[in-house]
Amino acid sequence: MTPTLRLGTIAGVRVGMHWSVLGILIVLVVGLGYASWPRVLPGYPAYAYAVAALVAAVLFLASLLAHELAHAVVARRNGIGVEGITLWLLGGVARLRGETRSPGADLRIAGVGPLMSVLVGAGFGLVAWLCATVDAPSLVSIVPAYLAVINGVLAAFNLIPAAPLDGGRILRAALWAWRGDRTRAAVWSARAGRGLGLALVFLGAWRLLFDGAGNGLWWILIGLFIASMAGAEERQAELGSALAGVRVRDVMTPGPDTADGDATVSAFLHDVALVRRHSAFPLLDEHGRLQGLITLNRLKSVPAEWRDTTRLADVACPPVDVPLAEPDEPLSDLLQRLGGCTDGRALVFSDGELAGIVSPSDISRMVTLRGIGAGRQGTGADLTGEPYVPPGRRM
Repeated sequence: MTPTLRLGTIAGVRVGMHWSVLGILIVLVVGLGYASWPRVLPGYPAYAYAVAALVAAVLFLASLLAHELAHAVVARRNGIGVEGITLWLLGGVARLRGETRSPGADLRIAGVGPLMSVLVGAGFGLVAWLCATVDAPSLVSIVPAYLAVINGVLAAFNLIPAAPLDGGRILRAALWAWRGDRTRAAVWSARAGRGLGLALVFLGAWRLLFDGAGNGLWWILIGLFIASMAGAEERQAELGSALAGVRVRDVMTPGPDTADGDATVSAFLHDVALVRRHSAFPLLDEHGRLQGLITLNRLKSVPAEWRDTTRLADVACPPVDVPLAEPDEPLSDLLQRLGGCTDGRALVFSDGELAGIVSPSDISRMVTLRGIGAGRQGTGADLTGEPYVPPGRRM
């Protein structure tokens, strides 16, 4: 998920927020500040409830960030790169670069998130106890008490053995260690996730229709998200199995056509897009540095009257959001990073030079070839049987 607002870097990890995170703030401020706490703790002015609820909501987001940062830090210690963390409507997402190489690493990365939530909850519980000890106002004490409980609930919910929850990752690690087959372990964990998602949807619909409970809609939303993510993980696991042993160099299109980010949209459309039969172009400056990736889909957003004055770099997918890969990287590791503003494309660099581009059609072609028994040399060669040579080094 691409962040709408970038918050900076924490422990070397880029952190951002998606606009939908406002949903968490609204739900918590309205639910706590205007519905729950005025009824439980009457006697305070309306603005006091709103401020207390807003503080609780912000600290809850900080708790989610701590949970995801724990995943990211442990992943890096286990040799897995981290693209960044994005907070959004239903929590947080740590985008890891690649897959774990052992069940132990899988277990450590998955288990540290709920552990962090337990520790954060214990910390807020201690603060709530101190507030009670010094006889602080009840509206002040209820904020850390609520955060202690909600972090405990967050840890418990995430330990449910179903993907994409942390418990699903733990289940995957256990099945992987037991049976020695990561793909099958991932598939069964994902199927458990689909079952959990459908169960939440059914339970939410039941509460909404027969109990009149408004939170039933929230359960349905969470259930649909879990079922969707679990289905995507199952497909990704099966695709990764089909592409086992395939390297990025085996599918990339070498020597892609490039464009200058300072060129106007109008000039690009007339001089490049109409001549070259591609739908995506890396943007490089005069020194060969990446300026972004422009796609025809992104050009659609530029009104005709602005095309003469708008630069390609102004509407392109920025460099920080373009998935980058190396020729010898396993293709299955790259799959997880595709998407976002590049429409499923990635750029391949070798020794600092642009070597190729990977598109969804390149991957689909390889899947088809593997399905009919082609492209299985397993020798590190491409489909022609020739070793990869970076641009500018061909004999």
